[in-house]
This record gives sequence, structure tokens and C-alpha cells, in this order.
Amino acid sequence: MNGRDCDIAIVGAGLSGGLIAAALASRRPEISLRLIEGGESLGGNHRWSWFESDLSPAGRTLMRPFRKTEWNDGYDVAFPGHARTLSSLYRSLSSREFDAALRRLLPEGAIRIGRQAATLDEGGVTFSGGERITARAVIDCRGLPPSPNLAGGWQLFLGRHLRTPRPHGVRRPVIMDATVPQLGIVEEGAYRFVYVLPLSSDELFVEDTYYASTPALDRGKLSARIDAYCAAHGWEGELLGSEAGVLPVVTGGDFSAFQAEHRIAGVARAGARGGFLHPLTSYTLPFAVETALAIAEDADLPAGQLAAMLEARARGHWRATQFYRRLGAMLFGAAAPQERWRIFERFYRLPQGLIERFYAGRSTLGDRVRILCGRPPVPIVRAIGALARPGAPMAERRAA
Repeated sequence: MNGRDCDIAIVGAGLSGGLIAAALASRRPEISLRLIEGGESLGGNHRWSWFESDLSPAGRTLMRPFRKTEWNDGYDVAFPGHARTLSSLYRSLSSREFDAALRRLLPEGAIRIGRQAATLDEGGVTFSGGERITARAVIDCRGLPPSPNLAGGWQLFLGRHLRTPRPHGVRRPVIMDATVPQLGIVEEGAYRFVYVLPLSSDELFVEDTYYASTPALDRGKLSARIDAYCAAHGWEGELLGSEAGVLPVVTGGDFSAFQAEHRIAGVARAGARGGFLHPLTSYTLPFAVETALAIAEDADLPAGQLAAMLEARARGHWRATQFYRRLGAMLFGAAAPQERWRIFERFYRLPQGLIERFYAGRSTLGDRVRILCGRPPVPIVRAIGALARPGAPMAERRAA
């Protein structure tokens, strides 16, 4: 290592940083690494979900050591005028299991938790107390900061993990229940749905979710709505945990300026901070997996070249996901909040393969035509106007 502390230092042990560490440990075990996290656990307090079809064979192999909940008999969606069961395989991973798997997978001494990075540079990481770790390459995975160079809205959520005193009877995940009241939230400029995961016969994860124009998350209000939803379904029981979040829904912006805004010479960036997310669904796991595999493949690159490789990869991802940003612009700019459910209801009438490719960020030209053709769920004039407007800068982000 030429006197360095490690070959690669990864700053931020969320989903992206943790998966990069896992990919390096499994595919390049000769490379020494440090996974640095300011919090007291790896992955924070989150739950990540994805469709099995989102991942390549190599991606499924990378995720195999992580204990996750799997549903092989499909999932449900429900809207005021349409309900459907789709047969896609669905997966979910909690941050607790993420933490446990990484501690098993990574070599002794690789994990450094409770360490706040003060500065990053091409040669290493300096902590707030002055201690320094030197590395051949540094990868910044600290999350997406607010930026005036990105435009869009927000996905807000509050989730609750319950243990019921008797079997709850929910067989499959409910990815989107939009039969819940919408009119009471018009003032928030949001589209609301509820997301339900049956984690076991007597455990449920219930999440109240919003596509909102502002990042304000009112925990009290959302908690009361979860109470009402659970009561309506006859669910009660012990609270095992909860989580809340504010995720970006990117509809436009100047990506080159965004990259320049947060660039540190010679330091690579991955995860949402690097621009690797689905701009409309806010899904990150499929892109985090593929980025981790790409880094493991090119792990011998010098720091500057690794940073340049990831920036080029991020620019390609930005170009490839333009279609989803345009759909997001129409969602926020053309549809009245109380009518936004119609967009999703129409989408969930389309073929299952199209829906799977959409979530994976791999929509074909035919898919895009199919999504846009037919009677539009929003007025044409408003849709054109939404595409012409630059969108609201995402410079503000309120804590969950």
C-alpha cells in the first residue's frame, strides 16, 4: 500500500457505500478498504425495496449474502377505479440486516463507525478531531445535498413496523394503495398513497407516502393518517420501529453544474451524491448495485481516473433517465394534486414487462411510446407548459 492506511476509503456507509464495500470484499479481496460512517450503525434507519427483475445476474449474486424478505407471488396496487395483482418478484432489505451482513462480509478493521469526516481529498480522509486515514482512492457516498442546480419535487414518507397480536392476513406487498383520501392534502400539493409490506404472518410495515412539491414532512399528521389506515383495516399491535424520509424526485436541472458544485479534485462520488438514482421513483438500490460492481471492476484505477470514470458514468445515467424526468415534470407541473392518482392508475393498466423495465430505468422506445400514447391523464396544454418550465430548484431540504 506504499505506506497508506488502505487502498480505498469509502465515506458514508449508506446503501451505496455499503454495497461498494461488499462488492470489493467479494470480488477484489486483495484490496484493503475502510468503510467510514458518522453514525453508530451502517445503513442508518431505512428499508430498501426492489423488484428481482431490476438486477442483473451479477447484481443478484452481490445481494445474496444480505438477509431480506422475499415475495414470490407478486404484489398488489389499488386505485379508485382500478385494482391489480402483478406477478413480479419483490424484495425488501432493512438497514438492520444490511448492517449485520456488512459486519459479516467485511474484513476485521475495515469498518469505522461514529467517525465524522471533516475533509476529503485525493489522498485520504481527515476527521473532525484531526486524525487522518490515507488511501490510494477516496469515494464519497455521503448522500445527496440540496442543490440549486437540480429541479423537482420530493417523495416524503413515514413508515411504521408493527407486530399484530394475530395473523394480519395480508399475503402480498401492496406497492401503491391510492384509494386513501386525496382531497384533504390538496393544500400540501401532494399525491398520497400507502405502501404495505407483510414481513411475516404477524408483522407489517405500513408507510404513508407523498409526492409533494415541498420537502416539509409533518410527522404528527402522517402518524395520525397511518393510525386511521391501520384502524380501517383492523390492524393494531406492538410498534417495533419507524422511519421517515425525504427523497428527491428530480425533474430537471443542469447536471454539469451539479457535478461541478460538489466536485472535490481526485475524489470519486457514488450513490445519490453522484447522481445515481431513479429520478421519478427515487429508487436507488438497482443503480447502487451496478455502480458497486463497476467500481469493483475498475478498482485498480488511480484516484483521479476513478473519479472521472464515475462522473462519466453519472452523465450517461443522466442522459438515459431524461424520459423519467419529463414524466416527473408533468406529474408536478400539469396534474392537480388531487388528480395525480390518475397518472399512476393509467400506468398500472399497462403490460407488466413495461412496468418492470420502468422501475429498473430500462424503458425501451416502445415502452415510452406506449406510456405517452392514448388519452392523456393530464391536459395537453398544461403538460406542454410543465415541460417548458424549468421547475423548482431543490435547494431546500427539511429534516425528516
